Amino acid sequence: MSPSATPPSTPPGLPPLTRFMVALMALATGLVVASNYYAQPLLHTIGQAFGVSNAAAGTIVTVAQLSYAAGLLLLVPLGDRLERRTLICGMTLVSAAGLLVTANATSLSMVLLGTGMTGFVSVVAQILVPFAATWAAPEVRGKTVGTIMSGLLLGILLGRTLAGGLAEIGSWRTVYWVAAALLVVMAGLLWRRLPVNRERSTLSYPKLVGSVFMLFVEEPHFRTRALLGASVFASFSMLWTSLTFLLAGPAYGFSDGTIGLFGLAGAMGAVAAGRFGVFVDRGWGNRSTAAALMLLVASWGVLFAAEHAIVALIAGILILDLAVQGVHITNQSAIYRLRPEARSRLTSGYMTAYFIGGAAGSLASAAAFAHWGWHGVTTIGVALSAATLAYAIGSRHARIQ
Repeated sequence: MSPSATPPSTPPGLPPLTRFMVALMALATGLVVASNYYAQPLLHTIGQAFGVSNAAAGTIVTVAQLSYAAGLLLLVPLGDRLERRTLICGMTLVSAAGLLVTANATSLSMVLLGTGMTGFVSVVAQILVPFAATWAAPEVRGKTVGTIMSGLLLGILLGRTLAGGLAEIGSWRTVYWVAAALLVVMAGLLWRRLPVNRERSTLSYPKLVGSVFMLFVEEPHFRTRALLGASVFASFSMLWTSLTFLLAGPAYGFSDGTIGLFGLAGAMGAVAAGRFGVFVDRGWGNRSTAAALMLLVASWGVLFAAEHAIVALIAGILILDLAVQGVHITNQSAIYRLRPEARSRLTSGYMTAYFIGGAAGSLASAAAFAHWGWHGVTTIGVALSAATLAYAIGSRHARIQ
């Protein structure tokens, strides 16, 4: 099918979803979500700048994830009620404003304020994903979601590389100035290219948010997939939170720029994981979920040997990020089949659980590294991923329907 061809199942009232628009939406999700992760390779440097410990600097990651989770619960459901183009562009501009607060911070508290502000509204990425799922023809919906979610994970990972590189050129603040400018430009592009789209929910705002909790009550399949998502993102956050401390410490002694380059290894896994969306479209979603979770267990086994082995570290990062993104794509493809009219609310509930898991993983990782070092982190990672695999295999509600 050519990019300009109109699929027979294009939703009424929307123009054809072209490859260019899928790519633009993937880039937008990556840029917006990256805003929550610029600090990760810079934690040691930011801590030194404000005279605080690594553990205190690590709270930046936790605040980013908890504020994101709050935005998922309180803002994303609005995508089922309000006009989406205006909502998406407005939130993107507010996210840029939060980055400027961080760029001008004079204390760790001000960094946390800017981080929380940006994290809360950067959930605009999760309004774009159900918008794309609604816009796409059913026969390519899994591929479309997979492409955009690959953009999201690439943003998370390459944001670290960008942050580290710009810190080497300027200071830790440089990336926040550059990122704010990029988001302003992206808001303008989205305003010009996205169609006007308003969903039909007439629920009041309190009922709209409350209905997210009702989805957990009424849809056991949704509950199971949300739990799987929370668990795999906890693994992801455990790796990337403690990795900065490992690489900046005596074992490696790397600079911010070098630490940021490790995001490239994860990015390779994220790109490869886009294939999972195609597998879902072919009816292989359940097997894909199981295979990805097996890879997750294996990745932590490889990472156990990575404290003094750079090859094992790079291989473990690549495998873990491939596995996490694979589960994430199959999860979202599964839940979007449940209630098409509530895709923003399904995304809200799922991603809220997802980032609560990420925040818990960050806290556990920082504590484990402080008490038991790298091997303590990897031991917890193996145990968590093995338990997640066992749950997925044993639960009938984990199956894609």
